[in-house]
Amino acid sequence: MNTPDWITRTFPKVARLRAAPDGAAAAVPAAKAVTKAPRSTRERLGATLRQSEEALSPRVLRRTLEELRAIVDPQVSEVEGGRRAEGVAGWYARATVAQRRDMWLLMSEQFVADMAKVKLAQAKFAAAVGTPDEAVAEVNYRRATVSPRRRLLQRFSVFPEGIRFLVDLRAEMSPHLKTDKRLQALDVEMEYMFSTWFDVGFLDLRRISWDSPASLIEKLIRYEAVHDIKSWTDMKNRLDSDRRCYGFFHPRLPDDPLIFVEVALVDKVSQSITPLLDESADADDPTKATTAIFYSISNTQVGLRGVSFGDSLIKRVVETLKAEFPQLKTFATLSPIPGYRGWLGKNGAAMIAQMNPKDLSELGRAVGFEPPLPEHINAAIEKPLALADNSPVRKFLMRAAAHYLGRELQEGKPCDPVARFHLGNGARVEQLNWAGDPSNKGLKQSYGLMVNYLYDLKRLDKHRAMLAQGKIPASGAIEGLHF
Repeated sequence: MNTPDWITRTFPKVARLRAAPDGAAAAVPAAKAVTKAPRSTRERLGATLRQSEEALSPRVLRRTLEELRAIVDPQVSEVEGGRRAEGVAGWYARATVAQRRDMWLLMSEQFVADMAKVKLAQAKFAAAVGTPDEAVAEVNYRRATVSPRRRLLQRFSVFPEGIRFLVDLRAEMSPHLKTDKRLQALDVEMEYMFSTWFDVGFLDLRRISWDSPASLIEKLIRYEAVHDIKSWTDMKNRLDSDRRCYGFFHPRLPDDPLIFVEVALVDKVSQSITPLLDESADADDPTKATTAIFYSISNTQVGLRGVSFGDSLIKRVVETLKAEFPQLKTFATLSPIPGYRGWLGKNGAAMIAQMNPKDLSELGRAVGFEPPLPEHINAAIEKPLALADNSPVRKFLMRAAAHYLGRELQEGKPCDPVARFHLGNGARVEQLNWAGDPSNKGLKQSYGLMVNYLYDLKRLDKHRAMLAQGKIPASGAIEGLHF
């Protein structure tokens, strides 16, 4: 009896077993089974049965695609498209993570530009080059390359909670990007759209104070990414009269700061985070402050990864502070160095190789091995706060940190993520601070070291230009620490 064609298509092993002689199936060891690549949504849409790892059956997948396409139907209005998008968002809220992932895949793989239209527009543009029609042909070509995926995202943004829905969707999708490259088209499209929707021109800068709604202050506690807020007393200290906290808000997300910065108004550049977080300390008179210290900047929305607010936030805050406190002269940060310990673990031998014989000998005597190896130094720096002021091991840590912050580039950018942010905004590496953050987190990240980045308002463009040329802007104090 012949095996029906649909069975052999759906279960290819049946066809192989039927064609093989008796007993031949046993000759294929289970250990040699090859894991199949997951089916594309195109393959699944044309299939009859669902495979074990797939959340939505082909029938439900087809229905979901129809509902997504109905959102961008050119015959419906923006309002109707937004209503349909809201309906899909309602289904999404009830769906499992695996079912949501199938919708991401549909949005990523099925809403691509029409290649026939792209090629035709490209040909017309090429033919128009050098003629009066060139500019119009170029615009038409760019329009042809725009995917309907972008239109889909626009329609989702129409209903009241649409932008929140999309930001949360991208945040939920982010952990899956490394393991499934099929989702990257949707991710890139969303980053592009968010960069437009969340342009700083559309954002409001608002001061957050102790008088702000409790729900907003609770969000600061939850979102704080640099120095954990341990209690309401800790929070109140950070919002005291000699402090300022500002956040960027979007009109469609009015109760959620996209990013916020905490500022201390002091009389000199701070070298340690401990006094700034001291809940028992009395507030200073802010009218006598000469220095504004940015000691914590936190992005709050994972879904807005890649959308930059920091540069504009700092500029706007500086302008606001100068208007309120004209006597302020210095604007600097007190920043962690989150990548330092991991970097030194990989580059300790390279740092040792740069030392002069005298310093190398002193370091060897201090750790009990000459010449010292990275493992000897690692053992000696497990308790950095116990090192004496004149310790060669402490000197080594400071000099290696100066090299890390002032010299190390990766693809033309500073290695440390916080350095990359501030130097990219036009700051310079100003000063290294021993035991600046003696907390467990500070010791784990950077042996307790912290750094000040200085925002010299007259030299921001100069510093950016230096960085673009591959030279990190740094003070003489930092340059003097290099090996």
